[in-house]
Amino acid sequence: MNAYRFLADVIVVLHAVYVLVVIGGLLAILLGIVLGWRWIGNFWFRAIHLAMIGLVAAEAVLGIACPLTTLESSWRAQGGGAAHEGSFIGYWVHELLFYRAPPWVFTLAYCAFCGLVLATWIVSPPRWPWRKREAGTAR
Repeated sequence: MNAYRFLADVIVVLHAVYVLVVIGGLLAILLGIVLGWRWIGNFWFRAIHLAMIGLVAAEAVLGIACPLTTLESSWRAQGGGAAHEGSFIGYWVHELLFYRAPPWVFTLAYCAFCGLVLATWIVSPPRWPWRKREAGTAR
């Protein structure tokens, strides 16, 4: 395997991790709301999570190709392969990430997901780090 194909596989795995953090983060927040987990109120966790899905939704609305997908395709081409070729792990991660549907379906899904993440900020707002805690409160 040449270096470009290896790097393309690394990018597709990082892409999958990004997706898992976004989806897993929302699931953890929703479960945390139900179970009363205090850590889901961490401002930085919530802000980074919102920024991650917000970036994806903004790219979709603006018609901007995902930089990770673009980089992976470029490295696969430089490695002499097609966009779907790679190692066993790279192939299956790629297959799990990329579904075949019209672009508007993805834009709608990303925006709806982002809206759901925003809704969690209303239902269970994060703890703002710069606010002083009141005496006697556990929050």
